[in-house]
Amino acid sequence: MATTRIGYIGLGTMGGAMAENLIRAGYHLTVYNRTASRAERFLSLGAHLAENPAEVARRSEVVFVNVSDSADVLEVVLGQNGVIEGSHPGMILVDHSTIKPGASREIYRRLKDVSVSALDAPVSGGDIGAKNGTLSIMVGGDANTLEVVRPMLEVVGKKITYVGEAGAGQVAKAANQIMVCAQMVAEAELMLFVQKAGVDVGRVIEAIQGGAAQCWTLDNKAQRLLAGNRKPGFKARLQAKDMNIVMETAREYLAVLPGAALHAQLFNAMVAAGSGDLDNSAVIEVIEGLNNEELIVPG
Repeated sequence: MATTRIGYIGLGTMGGAMAENLIRAGYHLTVYNRTASRAERFLSLGAHLAENPAEVARRSEVVFVNVSDSADVLEVVLGQNGVIEGSHPGMILVDHSTIKPGASREIYRRLKDVSVSALDAPVSGGDIGAKNGTLSIMVGGDANTLEVVRPMLEVVGKKITYVGEAGAGQVAKAANQIMVCAQMVAEAELMLFVQKAGVDVGRVIEAIQGGAAQCWTLDNKAQRLLAGNRKPGFKARLQAKDMNIVMETAREYLAVLPGAALHAQLFNAMVAAGSGDLDNSAVIEVIEGLNNEELIVPG
């Protein structure tokens, strides 16, 4: 049994799978989720259910956070009954959420004032990676703090990269989302293009997977779309949220990102149309609308 006492806040699709992997690795967890019913199944796995984030912090040496957006993380960590109120010197906070780099830097500064170390450690790899413990984790903060928690991160991820100082992990995740978003849109466009040209979409995917077009999205998402499966995965509304973080951060640094700006709008359109809870690959429905043609599901 691992001796480090861990707290886990946020038990959604990603956080729930990651917390379960930590429990199965022998760690004792104290958990909290704003929707309490989602935390109940962790009691049967041996976890303790806390009433608020402050209680999680009081009971833990390392606290992991995995919630949706910058405002949510700031509330959970720095708000009333937040982690900071239950913190103690030497505690470590690891934030797996995808938020603005500036928010991660604020959390780092505020926790440092109470002798708590903070890492921004967003992840990539989707629900499959979370379940299988094969996520890529990009880390910002103090390098020596990373080494303390590395054994825990190795339970949930297969690639752990120290990127730089506080906020650097979030910059890396924003860059990751620029590429992911471009791949989702490109996949949608090529599939509709092939279909309108009267060629078998599945065979084209097979043909190009071994060449320069090969990418994670074609390997993992194309067959799901061809099977008519647009369930998440990674929800489109979270992809839209992440791309809005990209654009806000780009404005802060005067970075010109014309492709990312267009892709962000396509995902915003998807959310506005009420499809935000579908998989991010389901952005194909926006391309379907522009083409007045739906992807044919074989059989």
